[in-house]
Amino acid sequence: MTILYHSGTFFIGIGLLFFLSGTVGLIRFPDIYTRLHALTKADNIGLGFVVCGLSLQSGNWAVIVKLLLIWLLVLIASSASCHLIASSGMEKKIKPWTRP
Repeated sequence: MTILYHSGTFFIGIGLLFFLSGTVGLIRFPDIYTRLHALTKADNIGLGFVVCGLSLQSGNWAVIVKLLLIWLLVLIASSASCHLIASSGMEKKIKPWTRP
């Protein structure tokens, strides 16, 4: 076991914690807009850490490039889908949550 393997495992663990926090935000936040914010930010950062960890453990440049391309495509798709869902919410006149 090399230092790259252990540091990759560390980064994957951090990424899983970000995925967990995004899931908690999805369950606990009060409206669609705050849920979208929590989910997209946490999942994008979490996937970045997982890709970093897998890249450190891979050692193959072709695999590393493929992982980075997957992350880039997920970043683009995540922001586009978040924008579409928020726009749909605004069209349906779903009001953002405010403090009582």
